[in-house]
Amino acid sequence: MPRVTRGNKKLLRRKKILKLAKGFFGTKKSNYRTAKEAVEKALTYAYRDRRNKKRDFRKLWNIRINAATREYDLNYSKFMNGLKKADIILNRKILSNLAINDPETFKIIVDKVKAAL
Repeated sequence: MPRVTRGNKKLLRRKKILKLAKGFFGTKKSNYRTAKEAVEKALTYAYRDRRNKKRDFRKLWNIRINAATREYDLNYSKFMNGLKKADIILNRKILSNLAINDPETFKIIVDKVKAAL
């Protein structure tokens, strides 16, 4: 049987994994086997958390909007319902940003929502 000549494939594959493991602790950055396991796990977490980040930010925006609307004797759900009734189309990211950085504008929006309710 002729032997298989792989060229640089094996070396390149190992180098790719070890490059991804750069900055890991202990032998996870230098030992190929442990580096491979650590990189696989890290990539799995990265994939999962790119989706979870969207969830987390939406939660944060909702909390900020709720806190800001309670200052004007409204709660989050009534505020969001009033936005729909008043035909104000703003997403939660913009609303939370307004509540923090521009409270005067947010108060105008809250007044319009109260009028629509």
